[in-house]
Amino acid sequence: MPSRRRTGYTGIPPWIYAIAAAGGLFVLLPLVAMVAKVDWTQFVPLITSESSLTALGLSLRTSAASTALCIVLGVPLALVLARGNFPGQRLLRAFVLLPLVLPPVVGGIALLYTFGRQGLLGRTLEVAGIQIAFSTTAVVLAQTFVALPFLVVSLEGALRTAGTKYEAVAATLGARPTTVLRRVSIPLVLPGLASGAVLSFARCLGEFGATLTFAGSLQGVTRTLPLEIYLQRETDADAAVALSLVLVAVAVAVVGLSYRRYRTQPVNEAATA
Repeated sequence: MPSRRRTGYTGIPPWIYAIAAAGGLFVLLPLVAMVAKVDWTQFVPLITSESSLTALGLSLRTSAASTALCIVLGVPLALVLARGNFPGQRLLRAFVLLPLVLPPVVGGIALLYTFGRQGLLGRTLEVAGIQIAFSTTAVVLAQTFVALPFLVVSLEGALRTAGTKYEAVAATLGARPTTVLRRVSIPLVLPGLASGAVLSFARCLGEFGATLTFAGSLQGVTRTLPLEIYLQRETDADAAVALSLVLVAVAVAVVGLSYRRYRTQPVNEAATA
C-alpha cells in the first residue's frame, strides 16, 4: 500500500510555494547579508570584550527572571481567559494582548509613569525606599511587559485545544480545583506552556525600546545586549554586526528548541498511549 506521505493531498496550489519562497527569502536575505558583513578574523575578540560579555550576561539573567515572572503571571491569566466566563472577558484579553501591537517605547513610557519616581506607584515606592526605574529590576519589568502576551497566547490556545473533559472527570471523582489544576490541567498543557515560556525568553532577550525608555543604559546594570549593539553601532560597526549575529544565533536556537518540542510531543504521546 502506498504511504500516506506519497499519496496524501496537501491542498497547496503550486503557486503558493513560489510566494512562500519569496517570503522565506525576505527573512533570510538580511541575515545572509549580515553574515557576509562579519569580520571573521576579529569575530572572537569582538564578542568577548568586557562590555560585550557583561551585556550578554545581563541579558541572559534578566531574560530568565522575566520568563519566570511571565509564567507566574501568565498561567493564571491564560486559565481565566480560556476557562472563565465573566463580563469584560474580551476586554481583558484585549488589554493583555495590547503589548503585542504597542510600540515598545510606548510600553516603556507607560512603565515609567507607573513605577518612576513621580509615577502612579513610584511615589509610594520611593517613600518605602524602593527605586525601580533605571535599575536592573526595571529591565525585568520592561521585558515582562512585552513578553507576557506570548506566553498567554500559547497557553490559552493549548487550554482551549485540550478541552475540559479530563478536568471534569477529576472533579467528579472528588478532586478539589487546586488539585485538578496541579494534577490534570497543567500537565495536560505542559508542551504549550513550555513553548510559550521559550518564546517569551526569546522576546525578552531581544527587547530594546521599553528597556531603553524605562531602564536606561547603564553598563552592568541595565545595558542589555540589544542596547550594547545599538551603542556599538555608533562607534564600532564591526562589533555591532558581530554581536548582532550572536543575538540572532541565540534567538534561532531558542525558537528552534520551542519548535522541536512542539513537533516531538505528539509522537511521544502516541508512543505512550
